Amino acid sequence: MVRLRLRDNESVQDAVRRFRKLVEHSGVKKELRKREFFEKPSEQRRREKRRAKNRARMNQMMNG
Repeated sequence: MVRLRLRDNESVQDAVRRFRKLVEHSGVKKELRKREFFEKPSEQRRREKRRAKNRARMNQMMNG
């Protein structure tokens, strides 16, 4: 959960800007998008394997 306390003499626009940054950094937005639609477990595994494969390829390119 993201909490934000208004600082002394802080404008509403500044507080909203700080709030947006906090939400983005906490991963709430990403989690919301992830849960928007149901994804079958097999699709999740397939996506994770694909990401791991791409990560390994990038690491190999960087190191070798």
